[in-house]
Amino acid sequence: MRARDSARLSAIRLILAAVKQREVDERIELADPDVVSVIEKMLKQRRESIVQFEKAARHDLAQAEKFEVEVLSAYLPQQLGEAEIEKEIAAAIAAAGASGIKDMGKVMAALKPRLAGKADMAKVSGQVKSKLSG
Repeated sequence: MRARDSARLSAIRLILAAVKQREVDERIELADPDVVSVIEKMLKQRRESIVQFEKAARHDLAQAEKFEVEVLSAYLPQQLGEAEIEKEIAAAIAAAGASGIKDMGKVMAALKPRLAGKADMAKVSGQVKSKLSG
């Protein structure tokens, strides 16, 4: 607020509003993992909006959404590198005894708690699918 960065302040207020809304809806106080899931949901919505805005040639709105993605990303835990994600995927496949694409649900169920907030789960899902089908 003191820096008079109204765009950043607006994005932070969106995070606070989303967290408060979920607390009121569920009548609970959110713990850190729950707040991370709220932020991840907001990021997913922003990324989908960016795609739609760019399809409609609304680059001004897409830029605003990209800025919000940057602000939201700053409040997530440090993202894992590709090598660490590959290691987690390999461990989950081995632990689940997965042999084909039909076992993808088991593998993703094992990965979600370990990678939530630390990796883009859509990308992880794609990597798991390619490993199990290939």
